Amino acid sequence: MKKMFAIVGVFNYLMVAFLNAFTDLGHKIIIQNTIFKVYDGEVQIILTAVINALILLPFILMFSPAGFLANKFAKHTIMKYSSVVAVVITLLITYSYYQGWFIFAFAMTFLLALQSAIYSPAKYGYIKELVGNKFITQGNGAIQAVTTVAILGGIIFYSAFFESMVGDRFFTNEDILKQIAPLGWFLVGGSIIEFYLASKLPNKMLKQSVNTFNFKSYFNGDYLYKDLKILKRKPKIFEAVLAISLFYSISQVILAIFGEYVKSNLGITNAMMVQSVMALAGIGIVFGSLIVSSFSKYYINTGMVVVGAFGITLCVFLIPFSGSMIVLAILFFLFGISAAFIIVPLNAYIQYLSPNVHFGTILAGNNFIQNIFMFSFLSLTTLFAFFGMDAKILFYIMGFIGVFLSILVLKNYAIMGLWTFVNIVFSIRFNFKYEGLENIPNSGGVLLLGNHVSWIDWLALQIPIKRRINFLMDKDIYNNKFLNSTLKRAKVIPISSKSFKDSFRDASNRLKDGNVVAIYPEGEITKDGELSKFQKGYELLTKGYSTIVVPYHIDGMFGSIFSKYKKDQKKTFFSRREIIIKFADPIPNTTKADELQIIIQKMKDSI
Repeated sequence: MKKMFAIVGVFNYLMVAFLNAFTDLGHKIIIQNTIFKVYDGEVQIILTAVINALILLPFILMFSPAGFLANKFAKHTIMKYSSVVAVVITLLITYSYYQGWFIFAFAMTFLLALQSAIYSPAKYGYIKELVGNKFITQGNGAIQAVTTVAILGGIIFYSAFFESMVGDRFFTNEDILKQIAPLGWFLVGGSIIEFYLASKLPNKMLKQSVNTFNFKSYFNGDYLYKDLKILKRKPKIFEAVLAISLFYSISQVILAIFGEYVKSNLGITNAMMVQSVMALAGIGIVFGSLIVSSFSKYYINTGMVVVGAFGITLCVFLIPFSGSMIVLAILFFLFGISAAFIIVPLNAYIQYLSPNVHFGTILAGNNFIQNIFMFSFLSLTTLFAFFGMDAKILFYIMGFIGVFLSILVLKNYAIMGLWTFVNIVFSIRFNFKYEGLENIPNSGGVLLLGNHVSWIDWLALQIPIKRRINFLMDKDIYNNKFLNSTLKRAKVIPISSKSFKDSFRDASNRLKDGNVVAIYPEGEITKDGELSKFQKGYELLTKGYSTIVVPYHIDGMFGSIFSKYKKDQKKTFFSRREIIIKFADPIPNTTKADELQIIIQKMKDSI
């Protein structure tokens, strides 16, 4: 994170994103709180759904233009001029407050969202240009955290002022808007500062597009067809977009119905209290973003998405069973953490996979699909409210949508999800540190050879390596009925004294196919912390062709609960054990077992 923040323009960019979200959210909160004070029941749910629809529609309508602009012009320029437009819009909004024009202020939500629809692809596309692929997950984590803090701050700031200025003294839309009119100047001031900071952002555009926008193609749908085709060209991108869209649809409905739910079921009428509980989801997103960044230090960790989807589903199912605002606050906080586990890695993944020539189009398409989903779900919400159906039913429906989301991401990221879950569990107990990761290439066959000190050496090796490692494992463990299916999917190679030649032949073929294979030359876990005699079997793998051989050494695991030497466990059980894994420079693939043992012994002695 420190290295990322040292990049010129990162701080300004994050402040621009903060002010943009703070301003957009401010007006929405004022209108939503006005609706909350004046209307009840299905009318409240319908108007809340309509205000959310006005925010979503521009992202649908501006799909092609927003993508075109983000491809053609420098993204910092789009952000700068969009900020100017925001100043004009917020001035009109402020004037409507003073006049008590509720319908006009309500409608201005659409224009403010229209500006954001053009702004969004440029804002998110700028992350990759500014920080590069190296910090793309951390960049997305930072932008998500900052945006969420802005939303959280906006909810608390505008709701607190709104409640103190209005209370229960005013009963019409017009009177409420006139009373809170001075808040409009905060919207204007935020937009002006945003414009100033956006004008200071560096230009990171490498090459400007020469394409021109054809309005006829836009209105007859040619652009829509073409742009959607581009979006679907890479299945991994499209599947990530679908997963994000389902999540946002669930969250959109939850936020739309929560106010009416607590009002009718718990008798809560304080807008500040209701907004504060929902704001805890924002705090959760901030914490979740930091956690995702921590677990994505080495690559984009899509396994976090699986954990997030299950967390979202559980929280949504539990909300209608909770009769306490404290319990609801905890659930919204956990909902936020789970949300960050989904949106941060998937946004980073989409940006990483998107080619520069279609970057803006794909990001705009991401917005388009998301908002189509959210608009459809809000329509469902409005329909339910129109017929006076209980909000609890919508919570249950969203829970089942969460089940579908969990199945979808499990299908795409199951193995990564398993690795991530295991990583999270063991990271509570161990602090893994790595040296020499640059010695492991991103492609081609790699043979990892090193010491064997515990039952979880495989985990220590796999954590920082994006490529899945093919481990050799004792055949009896491999054939365990509870583990076999998972181990097969993890591409583990079974080995025994009777079939070791077949196992090494399989490992050799995987190396030839460009995979990473790990072998413990000792053949067993050490009982005294010293290196046992290295076996020569691995030498069969490198005969006749070239492969990269990287020695490694694991330090700090000996004496842990997972080693065969447990004398020191009582002393260290409650402390987080530090594990250091060193990867040496590649060695010749003709290196013999005794020579390899000397190399790894020197690594051990150098600690």
